[in-house]
Amino acid sequence: MRSLLAFLLATCFAASAQAAWYLDYESSRLTFVTSKNTDIAEVSRFLVMHGKVDEQGQAELRIEMDSVSTGVPLRDERVRETLFDTENYPDARIAARLDLRPITDLASGVQMEMRLPLRLELRGQSKDYRTDVLITRLDEHRFQVVTLSPLVVNAADFGLAPGVSKLRKLAGLKSIGLSVPVGAVLIFASR
Repeated sequence: MRSLLAFLLATCFAASAQAAWYLDYESSRLTFVTSKNTDIAEVSRFLVMHGKVDEQGQAELRIEMDSVSTGVPLRDERVRETLFDTENYPDARIAARLDLRPITDLASGVQMEMRLPLRLELRGQSKDYRTDVLITRLDEHRFQVVTLSPLVVNAADFGLAPGVSKLRKLAGLKSIGLSVPVGAVLIFASR
């Protein structure tokens, strides 16, 4: 009986280690900070994301650009149409590769830091980054990934500078910064 119980526990653990992990977007946040007129900063976020980490550790995150939320409905509309052109580019994608073994080996409540290479695809352009993240095993079925420092994305790298200029004129601003710090708190759950 004990050997059967040990076998079942080992099988459940192996299945958990090999299972795909899916983003719980309602518990996750992807925020970015914009600056205008030199000394005014505002925090915005995306409300809808989809993501998963497959059994081999390939992570994908798809951000619905229409879900941008700046806190001002008119600004949201202008950002969607003028900057992101969501009709032609409905989403942005982030891809990364994780070594799942150290994560699945963590006990609940234990954290580890990881340097993560990733690729951001936005408006038909892509760029590679490296970011430091803190991974916390929340429980047997969930883990959390948090950026330890913001990932600074330059709008010009993705062909967004003309859109930023149009937004600046529409809003009657002196300036809008092209460098945008991005932070994330992502919760993944196994099914």
